[in-house]
Amino acid sequence: MKAIIIAAGIGSRLGDLTKNLPKPLIDVNGKSIIERQIEVFRKVGINEITIVTGYKKNKFIFKDVNYVFNPKYAEVEQTFSLMVARKQIFGDILISFGDIIFEDKIIEQILKIKNDVVIGVEPNWIKSYEKRVDNPPTMSDFIAIKNGKIIKLFRNLKEFNEDCVITEFTGLFKLSPKGSKIITEKYAFLEQNHSGKFHDAISLKKAKIIDLLQELYENGVNMEALILKGKWCEIDTQQDLEIAKQMFK
Repeated sequence: MKAIIIAAGIGSRLGDLTKNLPKPLIDVNGKSIIERQIEVFRKVGINEITIVTGYKKNKFIFKDVNYVFNPKYAEVEQTFSLMVARKQIFGDILISFGDIIFEDKIIEQILKIKNDVVIGVEPNWIKSYEKRVDNPPTMSDFIAIKNGKIIKLFRNLKEFNEDCVITEFTGLFKLSPKGSKIITEKYAFLEQNHSGKFHDAISLKKAKIIDLLQELYENGVNMEALILKGKWCEIDTQQDLEIAKQMFK
């Protein structure tokens, strides 16, 4: 099992905190976001770790990890950054956004599920956003589940009204060897053949991971939404940072 951490973004909503430092390196009670991720991965036996960097790449100085640089980080989105590391996407692999914190059992739950694509989701997201008043859920990614099955992966919550359970995408997902092959081959095909809008993105280069996952879903890929039990949080704003400090004292 390998891990890829997508950590190329700027994190401008954190203001002066990311003026000279990438968001994934922001300190949370003495350890950076990514340092915490690496510790958890190694604790559960994931030792081959790749970090996709972009903004302030020279600030990343962790030992015994692989680095892949996305030189276009300022003009593209998550999916493009992930695919900069496509040579690393093979076999069993866990993929994580670089701005989330989680405890060990979150990852342990994902690793237990055998499916081509396993996506970590949060069903109680409404409660968490009651505290995140400066970070509205309109900027989040969602997965609709009906009778235990995924029926849509999307961004614009207002446009989705079907009777189902709406969960939030946590920024964690796992690929089997088959899933890894499918996702890289599909993206290579899209690079050569797709133009214009791509699901909820204005273009393929601006596609978030949720857009790519929706593409896989529409192409019949076997995927599962796993409701995660345990502590995790995303850090986009200074208020989020304070919440994380309290959650992970």
